[in-house]
Amino acid sequence: MNHNSLNLPVFGVMLEPGVIKKLDEVVVNRIAAGEIIQRPANALKELLENSLDAKSSHIQVNVKSGGLKLLQIQDNGTGIRKEDLAIVCERFTTSKLTKFEDLTEIATFGFRGEALASISHVAHLSIQTKTSSERCGYKANYADGKLLGAPKPCAGNQGTIITIEDLFYSMPQRRQALKSPAEEFQRISDVVSKYAVHNPHVGFVLRKQGEQPALKTQAFSTRAENIRAIYGAAIAKELMEFSHKDDMFRFELECQLTQVNYAAKKSTLLLFINQRLVESPALKTAVDSVYSTYLPRGQHPFVYMSLSMPPQNLDVNVHPTKHEVHFLYQDEIVERIKAQLEAHLLGSNATRSFYKQLKLPGTSQLEDTLIQDKTQRIYEKELVRTDSTEQKLDKFFKPLEKSDSGLSTSSSNETPTASQDESFRVTAARKSKEVRLTSVLEMQQGIERKCHIQLRSILKQLVYVGCVDERHALFQHETRLYMCNTGAFSEELYYQRLVYEFQNCTEIRVVPPLPLQQLLLIALNSKAAGWEPEDGDKSELADNAVSILQQKAPIMREYFALRISEEGYLESLPALLPQHVPSRAQLPIYLLRLATEVEWEQEAQCFESFCRETARYYAQLDWQDDGDMRSQHWHMEHVLFPGFKKYLLPPPRLKKLLYELTNLPSLYKVFERC
Repeated sequence: MNHNSLNLPVFGVMLEPGVIKKLDEVVVNRIAAGEIIQRPANALKELLENSLDAKSSHIQVNVKSGGLKLLQIQDNGTGIRKEDLAIVCERFTTSKLTKFEDLTEIATFGFRGEALASISHVAHLSIQTKTSSERCGYKANYADGKLLGAPKPCAGNQGTIITIEDLFYSMPQRRQALKSPAEEFQRISDVVSKYAVHNPHVGFVLRKQGEQPALKTQAFSTRAENIRAIYGAAIAKELMEFSHKDDMFRFELECQLTQVNYAAKKSTLLLFINQRLVESPALKTAVDSVYSTYLPRGQHPFVYMSLSMPPQNLDVNVHPTKHEVHFLYQDEIVERIKAQLEAHLLGSNATRSFYKQLKLPGTSQLEDTLIQDKTQRIYEKELVRTDSTEQKLDKFFKPLEKSDSGLSTSSSNETPTASQDESFRVTAARKSKEVRLTSVLEMQQGIERKCHIQLRSILKQLVYVGCVDERHALFQHETRLYMCNTGAFSEELYYQRLVYEFQNCTEIRVVPPLPLQQLLLIALNSKAAGWEPEDGDKSELADNAVSILQQKAPIMREYFALRISEEGYLESLPALLPQHVPSRAQLPIYLLRLATEVEWEQEAQCFESFCRETARYYAQLDWQDDGDMRSQHWHMEHVLFPGFKKYLLPPPRLKKLLYELTNLPSLYKVFERC
């Protein structure tokens, strides 16, 4: 074989380097135009932004063959001066910048002056425009960035009409690579839809040439109305709106998103940063991760998000099509936005609806359990127990019966009342007294902000298994077996119940009323009080504590339903969970700690410390010394764990007190070897 015929280097022969040549200006401009104008939707986006920069209140778009044969945009903006028509299609001609430093404070869409220039290199472009100061309009044609002849006078209204014909006529490979006209029109419609939602003060019309409008919005409308008109009533009725301002990272957020009752196969995220339509993979991932807790796999929400920040914190010049931007503190801002989404979605289950298929008479129960996708095999190790009455830990010991210890007033097999089935959100809606104290509202917001979404999902779907000891119990979630510290979980639960039931607590009557003096003396005589002789006489200490409690009695009665009479008798305690009565043995110590540990002088600290002390007291159960723990077991199963499922918004610290003991796939691996 002749190696020279393959252009291979020959040993000992000196090869000449290639000659570097400067490309022709037309070639350079067409290469640049191909980067900026990738498809008709990119061209339209550039023109829409120019129209919005020109303060237009009405924009109309006409399309033929997906924008390849014709793409026309008409607005009623400020127009283009006749003197500027000669250079308007040259590269780097713009009215938005004068020096490079202006990029740090750019507040308009266009700034490079490349859009019209790029279009003129890959299409036949004509511009008809009229300003308010001119008596007539002018029309001009362009090719390769140059004006073809002098602008011609013509009749017309104020504004600009830009007509693009035969897009990519000079780039046949690009034209062939594009999708069908129908798909290109859908991309154009998607761009117009997003700008119409973000700019409700502008009227938009999109139509195929010679047909009725495919999209139409009115000027000076609202964002919600435009979402309804464009994306449908199913999305509009589930919208939830909120705004947030962050002073630390200096950004403002406006958001409209669907509640968890809505789900679609296609994810729709309308993201605008400083009025500019952009994409952000980090923000999209954050949104998807929040919704994954609430929506089935493969289902997605509708989210509109507008983010505003100082222009100097935003770098818009990082992508030829400007669809991507970088901004300062990006990771921190994304985390803040994610926390806001979690907090607002947390209570949106109130709108959730479920559909149940009724079974015809005579249909066997076996058919219900066997109907499934036959192409998808579910292995035994992945089966999840759904009936919590099948097996419990107590079945392997003596039968569990509810004792008559006074812990509840109804039997365990009674149907729960309506109030027992209500979530804390539904309960809050029927409150007789509206909470307006800022300190309490901040406590509620703090609980929701710190809620661990994954742990909340586990608690919401738990299946009780059994009690281990006075501080631990077992429960199942899907195929995993967990052990939790019931003391810590219940203490947090009672704290949250006090915060959300503020001013609306029901009462547990103390019959007969108990004298505070005697209860406090009992507390001081106990080891838990830690009394020392140098602390003073116990009777005097008890009198001082009684005086403090009587002085603060109006606060406890008004906000927490804890009543103390003028004679110094305890008459009632707050009822925080159905069928729960707090420990009688720990009551004296609780009253002593109220007098000594609660910060009564400052409002926020007062409510916080009172709720924490009360929650600590309510979380303690009276365990019998004789080994009979039936009432405590019943209390865990029928009082505490239903409370965890319905009410508890667990903070991240509780995850350290939740232990995964085993899971079904691991057990199968072990026993399959036997």
